[in-house]
Amino acid sequence: MGVTKEKVESTLTSKLNPSHLEVIDTSGGCGAKFEIEIVSEQFEGKRLLARHRLVNAALEEEMKQIHALSIKKAMTPEQWKQQQESNAAA
Repeated sequence: MGVTKEKVESTLTSKLNPSHLEVIDTSGGCGAKFEIEIVSEQFEGKRLLARHRLVNAALEEEMKQIHALSIKKAMTPEQWKQQQESNAAA
C-alpha cells in the first residue's frame, strides 16, 4: 500500500506542528501525488526554499513512495492571517 493522505497529514502534524494543514490527494489512480498547504511557526525567518526543504525532510520516509508533491503554500501564521484578512476584505 502506498502513502495515504492521512499518513502525510499525521507526519507533518507531528513534525511541523502546523496551525493549518490541508493535504489533497491528486493521484487519480496513478500513484501517490499530493498537494499541500501548510502554516507553521517553524517557517518563521526562513525563505521559501528552506520551508520546502523542511516539509520534504519531514516526509523523508514517505517521499520514497510519493510520486509527486506540490507545496502550494508554506506560510508563517502571520502570513496566513494576513492572507485570510485580505481574502475576507475582497
